[in-house]
Amino acid sequence: MKAVRIHRFGGPEVLTYEDVPDPQPRKDQVLVRVRACALNHLDLWVRKGLPGVKLPHILGSDVAGEIVEVGEYVNGYKPAQRVILSPMHYCGHCEKCAAGLQNQCREFTVLGNAVDGGNCQLIAATPANVIPIPDSLDFNQAACVPLVFVTAWHMLVGRAQIRPGQTILVLGGSSGVGTAAIQIAKFFRCRVITTAGDESKLEKARALGADYGINHYQQKISDEVRKITNKEGVDIVIEHVGAATWDESMKSLKSGGTLVTCGATTGPSVGIDLLHLFARQLTLLGSYMGTMGELHEVLKHVFSGALKPVFDREFPLSEIRAAHEYLEKSQMFGKVVVNP
Repeated sequence: MKAVRIHRFGGPEVLTYEDVPDPQPRKDQVLVRVRACALNHLDLWVRKGLPGVKLPHILGSDVAGEIVEVGEYVNGYKPAQRVILSPMHYCGHCEKCAAGLQNQCREFTVLGNAVDGGNCQLIAATPANVIPIPDSLDFNQAACVPLVFVTAWHMLVGRAQIRPGQTILVLGGSSGVGTAAIQIAKFFRCRVITTAGDESKLEKARALGADYGINHYQQKISDEVRKITNKEGVDIVIEHVGAATWDESMKSLKSGGTLVTCGATTGPSVGIDLLHLFARQLTLLGSYMGTMGELHEVLKHVFSGALKPVFDREFPLSEIRAAHEYLEKSQMFGKVVVNP
């Protein structure tokens, strides 16, 4: 089969489109033909070098495709069935997994990070990670869903315990997590403020449901938040940008507010004013992906049409270097997809 692998860490030039052996699925697995695989910023970080990645390595966390082979010990699936894969890898038998907390498993990783991912034509998967999709979603749309929607759902519902009527600040409203978080917050009947780097992206964010938009290159986020909220601040900040926005995110919280973060695109080193933290009784939460239960929960709302994948554009898998360059320039609104 054709696949894109990295044999060394570096820029887009290390992405190599090449022939590799077809995977040989076990009797307790299914073989899936990959029709679409969405990119995430994780792909960029792994490509540049992360601990635990063994080379050569195949990137790609968000897989949509169709089953081509069903193992002898597998029931409930059939060839030609349209599916997505859960973007998670976990042991399945430890105390955390048994409790349904797969993202706290000691072996937990994201597909395409410490294990090979979906930038290829064929991939083997265990049935627990194979999820049928409705005909209403094409493969590109389906690939836009798993990682960002389970991440945003876990942040807002699982960690921050969102409630109707709250005011939510979503950093980076044009990103995959941002577009998902805007929709989930509106699903819970909340008021949403979001940020983006240009007016066209803010307009698209408003079309998704955002009530207010802040151009973070032209406006100071916390000042605009205070204007919008009559100096009160927001209940929840969805933070995944990191160093570039951290201070403004903290200043945007109301007393007793919650900041939940799942990433650090602009860098992980930030400062915390402990006086500000305890005097205003703020809550800081870390969030990493989500659980299988949360993935199935949010997928119900995607499959019903209440939440919608946001697809930006596609590239052939053979042109994945151009796809990475496009993602690195933050030109997209929503998800970028490669097609094998």
